[in-house]
Amino acid sequence: MKPPRPSLERERALWAQGGMLVAGVDEAGRGPLAGPVVAAAVVLPAFSTPIRGLRDSKILTPAIRTRLAVVVRARAVAVSVGAASVREIDRLNIRRATILAMRRALARLPVRPAHVLVDGLPCPELGWVHEAIIDGDASCVSIAAASVIAKTVRDRLMERLAPRYPLYAWESNKGYGTPEHLDALTAFGHSVHHRMSFAPVVQLAFF
Repeated sequence: MKPPRPSLERERALWAQGGMLVAGVDEAGRGPLAGPVVAAAVVLPAFSTPIRGLRDSKILTPAIRTRLAVVVRARAVAVSVGAASVREIDRLNIRRATILAMRRALARLPVRPAHVLVDGLPCPELGWVHEAIIDGDASCVSIAAASVIAKTVRDRLMERLAPRYPLYAWESNKGYGTPEHLDALTAFGHSVHHRMSFAPVVQLAFF
């Protein structure tokens, strides 16, 4: 069964109402044991056509994600990225840190969107009037585009960190709790880039 193809149905409805600037927002990195959480905001041109091959970033190969990220940046009116650090994740919790990253991404847009579409559940702390769409990264083009940008940026950050912390194999697992990553935590303890508020890190690093 083929995965669902994101559509522009919601964007077209908003464009038809006169809201020419619609931002899709999504994040990458809620689940890993290490590294920041990254969010992206993408504004596509009003009445644009779907981007061929665009899907939820989680089901795309790294090579296809990288290619699509280039296409998104070329097609979009505006693209911006925000992040929350490991320290902020541990201080705020991952939900609040994710919303902080989204707020930063929206604040960095060079244009002010009339409408904001967010993947998942409503975020009262976002500070922007928005519409939350469950599984938006699989059903909404703007959110899927933001998903691809957030994922490729975060993956690149973890790949750059990997040579400095070779024990954890971040170049392949991107900070997620793979068996090799968990084994390294057990054997060598945590790094400054691990999320100490995440139970597996605490349990494996100290016991």
